Amino acid sequence: MNDSTAAYRLREQLKRFVGIVFPHVPKPQKEFLGQMFFGIQAGQTTVLSRIARELKEDILLKKTEERLSRHLLAEGLDAAVQDAVLAHGAAYVHDDTIVSIDPSDIQKPYAQDGGMPLLAKVWDGSKGRVGDNLGYNLCFATASPSMSRRIVPLHMTMWSAKEDGFTSENDKVLDVIGKIAEACGRRGIYVYDRGGDGNWLFDFFVKERLDFIVRLVGDRHLLHWNGRRLAADLAETCEMKCRDRVTFKSHGKELDVPIEYGSLPVRLPEHPDVELRLVVVKWPKCEKPMMLLTTLRAARSRKSLRQVVEGYLTRWRVEETIRFVKQAYEVEDVRLLRFCRLKAMVAIVLATAYFAMAWLGLGDKLAVLADHVKRVSKRMFDVPDFFFYAIADGLRTLFSRHGRWNGLDGPDKEPEEPCQMILAL
Repeated sequence: MNDSTAAYRLREQLKRFVGIVFPHVPKPQKEFLGQMFFGIQAGQTTVLSRIARELKEDILLKKTEERLSRHLLAEGLDAAVQDAVLAHGAAYVHDDTIVSIDPSDIQKPYAQDGGMPLLAKVWDGSKGRVGDNLGYNLCFATASPSMSRRIVPLHMTMWSAKEDGFTSENDKVLDVIGKIAEACGRRGIYVYDRGGDGNWLFDFFVKERLDFIVRLVGDRHLLHWNGRRLAADLAETCEMKCRDRVTFKSHGKELDVPIEYGSLPVRLPEHPDVELRLVVVKWPKCEKPMMLLTTLRAARSRKSLRQVVEGYLTRWRVEETIRFVKQAYEVEDVRLLRFCRLKAMVAIVLATAYFAMAWLGLGDKLAVLADHVKRVSKRMFDVPDFFFYAIADGLRTLFSRHGRWNGLDGPDKEPEEPCQMILAL
């Protein structure tokens, strides 16, 4: 398969993707979505003028940009795209699938308040609090089998603390989890980091009867057979019955470390009728153990305990996914002057990442095409474990250099293979 043929087949797959994932979207909006998916991947950008340039239309560039900008104003576009992606991605979620929830942000350090709509102060990780940086909040959700490289983007939504109707970040996160749970038939194990150690999240999980793994801070009171005690104190008394090694990536490095872990039966004081397990994991050179509160009551045997530990470690891959989406499509470089356009663009980026990661990157029938895309990326070293960067780079090369977007019903003709061309001559 040469590059021209691969680019043609990728455009055909993109057309099928738009037709199957967005069946109820009006035809003009379908055409617009196809143009956006193609332009974002061909230019690896969210800047509207660069997306318009990648479409290579036979009209003024300004006219193309104005048309795209006008379509972004469509009412409810962001919700329609998010719901369509979630409905299709729900098929990947089973009872033991890890559903990772991770709040993030879009930082606009050089934007001025008033230059872009509804800029608000966002979290500063270096300070551990809301800092002086302006931007927007994100909540990203992915599905993945435990300790697997198969990652499916499920949902990504953006909001501002200054928008009308905003109440709190917790309410926004719960809204995301509720939508995912409803679309997936309440399947999956929901994993949240230490920011989820709060009654607002546990109350919701218990009410909706969702399985979860949440990392605790340590100052939470839990009910044990010998009374009410702090989680940190219980962790010190936990017997480490299991010893094992786990392999994972942290800050771009592959780590293989020995761990010890065990568990205790506990309950929440606010929900004394719900049986839970406190899984305690001790790492080398770490003074404080990692404490995981889970509804997986079978977490007693070595195999089931390891499932909980691996389930939480799988959540760390959502951070890689967020980093991939931000870097591959330059999400933080987005420049739009209407908040509804910004939200629509973020939803379209979610669908673009879904095409690369779930539709193409994980499709068994498209494995040959995906391998060709990775080869075209021309990595100096081997394709990394998180190979979606290579897929994104390969899509950019093929879309930008071979052919152009001719519409969902455009006259796209498959190029002939070199040997066929020679025979024809």
